[in-house]
Amino acid sequence: MSGMGKPLIQATGRRKQAVARVRFRHGDGQIAINQRPLDEYFVSASLRSQVLGPLQEVELTERYNIDATITGGGFAGQAGALRLGIARGLVELDEDLREPLKRKGMLTRDSRKKESKKYGLKKARKAPQYSKR
Repeated sequence: MSGMGKPLIQATGRRKQAVARVRFRHGDGQIAINQRPLDEYFVSASLRSQVLGPLQEVELTERYNIDATITGGGFAGQAGALRLGIARGLVELDEDLREPLKRKGMLTRDSRKKESKKYGLKKARKAPQYSKR
């Protein structure tokens, strides 16, 4: 799928435990994630529309081929990471796109992470069932 020409730009997006390395090339709007097409990798339509958000916002869905490598996290985190990577890449390619993307909050790293587990509890806040006697 990839391998045609040197990428124009490479950007990184992160969310939760997921890291997306995104490469942009001139093309017709094909998106490959870990060598698989977008609709095969993200089966859910809501995650796909989240990923395509930045491109639709600036109406450039048909100009670049995007080739991404994603590691870590689950589907939702990976979709968020890819979305940030795409938004950052677009801004690097054309500084004028910063305003519209920033207004929609697409350049902000979602810093929410899993809270660490506390001893004596089952999870970060879930306590074992209370028994009076």
